[in-house]
Amino acid sequence: MLKFKTIVNIVISIIIVIAVWQLLIVIGGFDAALFPAPLQVWHGIIELIKDGTLFEHFKVSILRFLAGYLSAVICAVLLGLIFGRIPALWGVIDPIVQVLRPVSPIAWSPFIVLWFGIGNMPAIVIIFIAAFFPVLVPTVAAVRKVDSTYLKVAQNFEMKGFQLLRKIIFPAAFPYIASGLHIAVGTAWIFLVAGEMVGTQSGLGYLIVDSRNSLRLDLVMAGIIFIGVAGLLLDKAVGLFEKWINRIWGRA
Repeated sequence: MLKFKTIVNIVISIIIVIAVWQLLIVIGGFDAALFPAPLQVWHGIIELIKDGTLFEHFKVSILRFLAGYLSAVICAVLLGLIFGRIPALWGVIDPIVQVLRPVSPIAWSPFIVLWFGIGNMPAIVIIFIAAFFPVLVPTVAAVRKVDSTYLKVAQNFEMKGFQLLRKIIFPAAFPYIASGLHIAVGTAWIFLVAGEMVGTQSGLGYLIVDSRNSLRLDLVMAGIIFIGVAGLLLDKAVGLFEKWINRIWGRA
């Protein structure tokens, strides 16, 4: 449950944003078709909710996001645990990662569309790329920083292989991995929207492009607001997952 003070702060923040938004329109003298007012955007949001458009696009986007994000997290964590335990192997892989990591996933979109066609897969692959490296790199670093005392205790109990990774290394490294999960949520959600603008005919990104083409900037702004709110909720969901894991391991 949200605390009363938190709710008050949220309400005040919303009021400030709306006030500044309306003030910019009044001072700048922008035409409503070029810079829609808050009330106009609110009517657009109601319109999208009533006709079911918002729900349909959101459902498609969230399914794509979960498919790309979860598969990227699983692969990145597993590989990170392995690379972290084998420094020689990471020494070979690290230069490749450092070259590929700064490349925007959208830069791969011409190849992705050619390889996977139009539909869900291009967006899922873009999300996978966007989420993979922010989780992989912290996981490797976390595994390499695991306290040697933990490893000595595990050695005394003759823990090896998968048991060592599951019971000692992964729990010890998880706080650092969790920071990567938060970063990956943000980057993956951003590039989901960008990916849907390129190679799909549905989703929140497509909603923005379609509304722009129809000169409905109120719906464009409504889509932007909803994308921001959904991204915030996804980040909070990762935070709740982190707290749940910490509670299981007695860290809460």
